[in-house]
Amino acid sequence: MELQQDPTLLWFIAIYGILMVGIGVFMSKKVAGSEDFVLAGKSLGPFVLMGTLLATWTGSGSISGGETSMAFSYGILPSLMMMLPTLVGIIILYVVAPKIREHGKFTVAGILESKYGRTSRNIASVIIILAYVGIVSYQMKGFGFILNLTTGMTVQTGTIIGAAMIIFLAMIGGLRSVSQTDAISGFLMVGGLIITVPTIIMVAGGWSEIVANVPESHMSATGGLTTIQMIGYLLPSLFLLLGDQNMYQRLASSKGNKAAKRAQIGWLIAMIVISPSISLIAFASRSLFPDIDPGMALMATTVAMPVAIGGVLLAAAASFIITTGNSYLLSAATNLTYDLYGKYVNKDASDKKLLAMTRIFIVALGVFAFILISYFPTVLSVQMYAYTVYGAGLTPAILAVFFWKRVNAIGGLSSMIAGVLSTLIWEIVLQQPFEVNSVVVAVPVAVIVLIAGTLMTTSPGSQSKKGK
Repeated sequence: MELQQDPTLLWFIAIYGILMVGIGVFMSKKVAGSEDFVLAGKSLGPFVLMGTLLATWTGSGSISGGETSMAFSYGILPSLMMMLPTLVGIIILYVVAPKIREHGKFTVAGILESKYGRTSRNIASVIIILAYVGIVSYQMKGFGFILNLTTGMTVQTGTIIGAAMIIFLAMIGGLRSVSQTDAISGFLMVGGLIITVPTIIMVAGGWSEIVANVPESHMSATGGLTTIQMIGYLLPSLFLLLGDQNMYQRLASSKGNKAAKRAQIGWLIAMIVISPSISLIAFASRSLFPDIDPGMALMATTVAMPVAIGGVLLAAAASFIITTGNSYLLSAATNLTYDLYGKYVNKDASDKKLLAMTRIFIVALGVFAFILISYFPTVLSVQMYAYTVYGAGLTPAILAVFFWKRVNAIGGLSSMIAGVLSTLIWEIVLQQPFEVNSVVVAVPVAVIVLIAGTLMTTSPGSQSKKGK
């Protein structure tokens, strides 16, 4: 089937965009201070919290990279396996959530500082900013794919428009407005995907026709990937989710532990629907449009279906991208404000000043993210890189704070440095040997260094002291 633009679909994106901007402006008037901006005044109930967790996690990484690219490039089974890290991560976060709330910190760097000292806060802030800017960057490009598909404008021009929307919605009202738009977007996603799956299978001629039109390897367990390569695609999302500051901030913004638990159960159930749906749609797209960019697999199906269904799916795809982008952009900006600016540049900054600086940093980091995406060939490549920098650099040290009382500053700091350096050396210096993602090397290195560093510098009966 030939892929042709359908400008009619742009109306669905326009209506969604106007609605999101309107809600953002309205909610921005309720922002009373920095805690309102960053943690929504710790007022989120289970319904809104579930929506914002869902929408924040399922972004362009899923609909342009992740499940979509895996289904198109390697097959249905490898793509379905991409759901497993998310489900495992949500279950573990369910256990950790009360401990996150107890810390009462705006950032993950603040949690690390309480255990490992000030140096860990500085290192963590840099890691978070670098990783999150990467995540924001491919949300922008994902929106560029959407506008290219619907109007024929270049991906670059569409990326600029996506960048403007993401920056504006993050800046205008912080989590107070982002959480509301996220909730709407989350439920739009679920509805759009449920409608699309049976429709696209019918349009493609049925399941047997889809299977007949894809390479034989696409029906195998790993799609031609080796076991170690498959693990390299699965681990990054798990280790990002387990230590994701965005998720921590949302769990900390709930009304209480009961609301957080209900929200996480709802999030788990929604992901069991969303992730396989994305995989099936992208797999059908491989049959219909075998020559397109893998990152456009899901969005390409919108032009093959009835306009109403295609429009709903495209609006859902846009919601994936915009909500994830503005959430990670906001989170990264809080690190600059509270962990760097407030600690070193202006220690006596007023609440009003901190709020103003957060908005300035949102714009600056948004521009940086737009520039960054031009240096990566595909969404999947920048996704794996950003996830691993974060997952290897921070997650082992973060989980140790909650689960290992003996861990000390030397172990935590050494693990953070080792995780990041291993990732950079494997990806940049060695150019990804054997086509294996760096997570396979970086995470084990970070964990081993964490354990060894702690055991070598504390006696068995002692308890770690706060780093100086």
